[in-house]
Formats: sequence, structure tokens, C-alpha cells
Amino acid sequence: MEGSGGMLIDELIQEGYLKTTLIIEAFRKINRADFLSGEKDEAELNIPLPIGFGQTISQPLTVAFMLELLQPEPGDKILDIGSGSGWTSALLAYTVSQKELKSKIKEQRANISGKVYAIETIPELKEFGEKNVAKYNFIKKGIAEFICADGSKGYSKEAPFDKILCSAAVQKKIPEAWKEQLNLGGRLVTPIGSSIWLLVKKSEGEFEEREHPGFAFVPLIEGK
Repeated sequence: MEGSGGMLIDELIQEGYLKTTLIIEAFRKINRADFLSGEKDEAELNIPLPIGFGQTISQPLTVAFMLELLQPEPGDKILDIGSGSGWTSALLAYTVSQKELKSKIKEQRANISGKVYAIETIPELKEFGEKNVAKYNFIKKGIAEFICADGSKGYSKEAPFDKILCSAAVQKKIPEAWKEQLNLGGRLVTPIGSSIWLLVKKSEGEFEEREHPGFAFVPLIEGK
């Protein structure tokens, strides 16, 4: 079974949005149709699709771009903010749970099991995403855990994280909680307005920042 459609994945590879072998494998293994509330045949379209409550499952191109910036690896502990349908959570769960390490840098982590903490502020969507990800046994195996909470506060209970991904747009600035809850060397990918930002934590309070403009996202719901 292939993820977002073989032809679509091939196009994303050809256009340079999908580059990393492990991320490509995740796209091929995790079927986007399993995360839709409407017509399943729309899963192969390279567009965002509604999942209710004013939220969407993101455009495959955008998800590919963000995951390539995030660079999830086997053994990573990842916070997935605004998990929605659960599609990004499942893609991340696949990558962190693979045993074949792609880099010698992380050989010492060969026996560490990765985990994804998925946060969603809308209770019905938290349940929807959790149910979808459960189709792949990631929850039963302890690879993914869903929490209904205000994602703008991060998840201090399980911090620090190797990677943090947010799939909804922060309107002004990145919450300080996210920066504090990131490991040294960790990567944070989030939209701010219509740009996708990558932050790499160099030291406490010091981040390398890169902006990639030209995207559209639903706003992050804060203040729960």
C-alpha cells in the first residue's frame, strides 16, 4: 500500500520536495486516505483538504517540505503540535520507529525507541487523529501518544524534545515554551504567518533561523 499516491510521491521527488530516503519511505507506507473524513479518492490530490472544525489535512507538498526541514530520524522524541487528522503524526511515528540508522552520528541511539507526542486542542480532532494513527498500531506499540491540550505551551511533562513540528500558523512569534523544550542541536519547524521557519538550537537562547515564504496555513489555536 502506498501513501499519498505513487504518482504524487514520484512528482514530489522529481520536483525536489521529497529528498530523504526515510521520509520517502514514510510517504509510501502511510496512506493519506486513512486520515480523511471525506472522499478517499481526493487523497492523491496535492491540495489541503477539510477535516472539520475549520481545520485541514495539509497539502502533501507542504508536509514533504516541512519534514525535510525537520529531518526526523530513528530514535527521535518528537512533539507534533496541531496534529489534526494524525497524518503528520503517523509519518513521524514511522520515521522514529525504524531500526536502520541512516547516519553513523546516531549509532549510539540504536537501541533507543523513538516516540511522537501529538498535541491537538480540539477534543474531537484529537480523537479523530488518534483513531487514524491507531490503524498503524503506533499507539498500541507506544510509538505515538495523543494529548488534548493547548499546543502553544508545548508539553513540558515529556520535554526536552529532539524535534518539534507545528502544522498551524503562529501569528506573531514562536512561543518561548517551544524553544525551551527543545534539546541542544534540536530542530523546530513551524509556520509564522505565511512563511515556514526552521530553528536549530545552537545553545540555550541561541538559534540558527531560516525563513521559507510563500505558504498558507490555518492559524494555531491558543489559550485553551
